[in-house]
Amino acid sequence: MTEPVAAPSPHPIGPAEPAVPIKAIIEAALLASNQPLTVVQLAALFDGSTAIDNDRIRKALAELAEDCHTRGIELVEVASGFRFQVKRDIHAWVARLWTERQSRYSRALLETLALIAYRQPITRGEIERIRGVAVNSQIIKTLEEREWIRVVGHRDVPGKPELLGTTKTFLDYFGLKRLDELPPLAELRELTEIEPELPLDVPVPAAISALIATPEP
Repeated sequence: MTEPVAAPSPHPIGPAEPAVPIKAIIEAALLASNQPLTVVQLAALFDGSTAIDNDRIRKALAELAEDCHTRGIELVEVASGFRFQVKRDIHAWVARLWTERQSRYSRALLETLALIAYRQPITRGEIERIRGVAVNSQIIKTLEEREWIRVVGHRDVPGKPELLGTTKTFLDYFGLKRLDELPPLAELRELTEIEPELPLDVPVPAAISALIATPEP
C-alpha cells in the first residue's frame, strides 16, 4: 500500500526568529561594545537555528539609524564598523560629565598628522622638508601610541626611510569610513606655512582643523 504523501508545510523551513527582536539585539550589542562592530560580527551573534543573513543585519542597522533622528545619539559607519556616538550639536553638554581637561595637542603634532593624512605614504624627511623644521621624535611616538599612524613600508632610496600612513583607528577617531571622506584642505585654518605645499582639493579632518584653530593654553 502506498504511503500517503505529507502535505507541504505552510511555512518555509529556515532559521527560527530570535525570541527578541533583531534590531534590539543589534542595538544592545553596539551599546555594549567598546569598539565598532562590522556586519559580519553582528551576524555572528545569530547562529544555529537563529542565523540571520547580512541583508537583514543591514536593514536593522538602517532602521536604528532612522530611529536616532530625534535622539541625542547617532549610528555611524566608520572604518572599523558601526557604532553609536553623541551627536556633534549635543557634545558640549555631554562633555561636562568629564571634569578632566581633554588632551591638547601641539600645533607641530597636528601639522605632522595632517601631512601624513594627505601625503601618505610619506617619510619623516619629506614632512620636515614641507614644514621647514625637524620633526621631534616624540611627535611620531605620540601618534604611534595613539595608533593614529603606522609604518606602511620603506621608500626605495638609500637608507630605506620608513613610510608613514594613517590607520583605521585614525579614521574611527575622526568619524570617517574612508580617507576620501576627509574634507578639503582649504578648510584647514591657520596652516598657511604648509598650505602652499599641498593641493587645496586634498581633504583634511575637520576635527584637526578645530584643534588647530583652538589656541594653546
